Amino acid sequence: MEEKMFYETSNVSVSNSRFIVDGQTYAMSNVTSVKTGKEEAKKGAGIVIAIIGLVVLFGVPSYLWGIIIIIVGVLAFLGAKDKYSVILSTSAGENQALTSEDKNYIESVVSALNESIVSRG
Repeated sequence: MEEKMFYETSNVSVSNSRFIVDGQTYAMSNVTSVKTGKEEAKKGAGIVIAIIGLVVLFGVPSYLWGIIIIIVGVLAFLGAKDKYSVILSTSAGENQALTSEDKNYIESVVSALNESIVSRG
């Protein structure tokens, strides 16, 4: 049976027989299902830093330090990003095979993996 490619980038390739990610190879014959996982960003640190900045802003004669701390808190809050992952289900259990902050990238890999599973019949 000829190997048919469904998706290929520099570190990921999906064919009807193999899923290769960062040098790790998974046999598609062992994959029973695939899904997208999501890990929420932890934004609490940014909020705490901004609150500390507010306390410093109103509690210290120099406003500059309070403003700087608030800016750092806001940047930490905005910089926290959700992480998405490709989760493979096999008879041995679930395996998180790939993680990225790019939701579209993960969805395209999951779509290719689903195509590969369907092509097996």
